[in-house]
Amino acid sequence: MATTRNVRNGGQVLIDALRIHGVERAFCVPGESYLAALDALHDAADDIELIVCRQEGGAAYMAEAYGKMTGKPGICFVTRGPGATNASIGVHTAFQDSTPMILFIGQVARDQVEREAFQELDYRRMFGQMAKWVVEIDDAARIPELISQAFHRAVNGRPGPVVVALPEDMLTDEVTVDDVPAFKTVEAHAGEEQLAELVSLLEKAERPMVVAGGGGWTTAAVNNLRAFSEAFSLPVAASFRCQDLFDNTHPNYAGDLGLAAGPKLIQHMKDCDLLISIGARLGEMTTGAYTLIDIPVPKQILVHIHPGAEELGRVYHATLPINAAVGAFLSQAVKLKPAALPRWREWTHQAHADYLENLIHPQVPGPVQMGDIMAWLRGHLPLDSILTTGAGNYSAWAHRFYQYRHFRTQLGPTNGSMGYGVPAAIAAKITDRARTVVAFAGDGCFLMNGQELATAMQYDARVIFLVINNGMYGTIRMHQERSYPGRVSGTQLTNPDFAALARSYGLHGETVEATGQFADAFLRSEASGKPALIEIRIDPEALTPKMSLSQIRDQAIAQGR
Repeated sequence: MATTRNVRNGGQVLIDALRIHGVERAFCVPGESYLAALDALHDAADDIELIVCRQEGGAAYMAEAYGKMTGKPGICFVTRGPGATNASIGVHTAFQDSTPMILFIGQVARDQVEREAFQELDYRRMFGQMAKWVVEIDDAARIPELISQAFHRAVNGRPGPVVVALPEDMLTDEVTVDDVPAFKTVEAHAGEEQLAELVSLLEKAERPMVVAGGGGWTTAAVNNLRAFSEAFSLPVAASFRCQDLFDNTHPNYAGDLGLAAGPKLIQHMKDCDLLISIGARLGEMTTGAYTLIDIPVPKQILVHIHPGAEELGRVYHATLPINAAVGAFLSQAVKLKPAALPRWREWTHQAHADYLENLIHPQVPGPVQMGDIMAWLRGHLPLDSILTTGAGNYSAWAHRFYQYRHFRTQLGPTNGSMGYGVPAAIAAKITDRARTVVAFAGDGCFLMNGQELATAMQYDARVIFLVINNGMYGTIRMHQERSYPGRVSGTQLTNPDFAALARSYGLHGETVEATGQFADAFLRSEASGKPALIEIRIDPEALTPKMSLSQIRDQAIAQGR
């Protein structure tokens, strides 16, 4: 083991540790509280690319998206106080999405703690419930040890975020300390008895269903899931915003669970007699607000495979709980073989047929038909294109009417966080510049991190941003009309000319006001040789693919609300 024992300050020890752990990129908004680390990054520029962002929330989202794409911890540096609070949105996203991430926060000097010094916060209390681990490093000599622990915690078990606070004066202390080798990934496997019981349960089943989701997936795991599904003719549904874990055109694909779930898939979930959840927590969005699976004992026989032991039995009492990483479990499951030809092949065939039926897009009010646009994108985009979304009703178009063919072609926050799509797309493009990246954002969602267009220009991240503009916070307006029909309050927006705004940043900008204008606008954007934004102005009545704004209001009135 090679070690470094020369005298270094804390900032240098920290950045040397990041290099050892394989960090190739970090996202940041600079701050005076971690100048020594920034100085060390200057000397490490050949190894670690520093992406400077315009707001800490955007930087944290980029780090989270990088963690999703690579499976390695996304690295984010922010300053104390306001910087940390801004970045907290990315930490919460990483926690609920089970994404490995490490947030480094500059902290007040050690002799100023507990005085409410300038921008002082106690990060252990602040991040206690939204991170796997929070640590403040008070001794520069312990940096290699604690950074090693941070990486191991971020990737092992259920992946997630770690927060590391760095007192300003600690980073300038000079120490002589050995470095620690790179972290190692540890995966729990299923026991032989558990695998035998799984096969036994499959032999007795009539209507099995697989739900795939959560974090910790790899290309190998996705390939093994497909092979396991084919061997047993199992229908596979994706948990909320995890549609890229199974080829959506595969005859065993049953659709995605969540806000865009088809009614027949929901019924399949209720009717199945064996439910095999691989990696998914089976949270609120995936289970239709906990209505598809009874709590605490499901009526379906439940096999729950999850890398976090604390998740097993947390909500649902599984018949067969298996504490295993998804990759490790599927490397074992792919070796299992059915004793006889599965008798539920028609059940699986019908699940996919129902999914294809749900793919048929309806006509909506107004001259822009988002269903037609999505159909064009399905036919035009390369199969490995990456689509990102934030939160809002507009995202239903990307969820329900696009078909994800390859692993890591979908980046969306399962915590329903607005403002994610723009920075996530930038991180995705910087991480894999050869792939097409399209960001979906509503008008409200876009302006929560629209300033990161400057970051796209600075690093030549040639994303195509689609801003679906209906002049309102659409999701909240939908709920408002359902609960308080006709009483509009707090959901209307006055927007800029988004294409002109994009051009002011240096991007290529287009405006689409009718369906027929979209294809040419997209082709011009692709040919522009720089990041591009297309504003799509849709009728406010086109609030959801299923119901118009007026229909939602009229239904609520008819129900006496």
